[in-house]
Amino acid sequence: MLAMLLLLLLPHVASIPSPSRPTPRYCRRCCDHLDPPLNPAANQMPEIRTIINMTILKGDKGERGERGTPGKAGADGPSGPRGVMGPKGTKGDLGAPGDPCKIQHSSFSVGRRKALHSADYYQAMIFDTVFVNLGEHFNMFKGKFYCFVPGVYFFNVNIHTWNFKETYLHLMLNERQQVILYAQPSERSIMQSQSVLLQLELNDEVWVRLYKRERDNAIYSDDVDVYITFNGHLVAPKV
Repeated sequence: MLAMLLLLLLPHVASIPSPSRPTPRYCRRCCDHLDPPLNPAANQMPEIRTIINMTILKGDKGERGERGTPGKAGADGPSGPRGVMGPKGTKGDLGAPGDPCKIQHSSFSVGRRKALHSADYYQAMIFDTVFVNLGEHFNMFKGKFYCFVPGVYFFNVNIHTWNFKETYLHLMLNERQQVILYAQPSERSIMQSQSVLLQLELNDEVWVRLYKRERDNAIYSDDVDVYITFNGHLVAPKV
């Protein structure tokens, strides 16, 4: 019975504070002047954040940097209106001589297959056969060579005389006779030739003229062979 009575009274005895139980005290350091905070987290140091005003730290303007690499060219724009014509410039200096391999050439060689008799007027000899005609400088319709490259030229005329008839020709430079090709009447026909060097300027004309009738003069040819030829070529261009 005593044991059961003790078991019933034990919870009530445990809840009664003992008078000899010491009151809890907190530990403090000699340098502390205040009671310790009840919250232990209050012992932590506050976080300090520094804010810098960047506007007051702006420095002086720096030096100009190096030029960068150029970019790709853009597309061409539309053409602008044509400007006014400027004043005429002064004449430039004489250029250096060109490449000798690129110097222009001029030459021709033509023939005639028909005989020709004198008339009451001077006749330009017309040719009907072309052997060489560089640049078409020889005009087949007029029977004249036109100078496109000024310089010194060599010319040659070959004809066949007619039996018992006089042969009287001139090699002409423009309207001036230069050399004569002449053969007296004879019972035998012969080949006759004349050659000359001439200094030509641009657009000069060289041609063969049959003299007008004072006596019956003629040159011989036929439709089979070529007896009459007229030739010319540039020897040295004008510097």
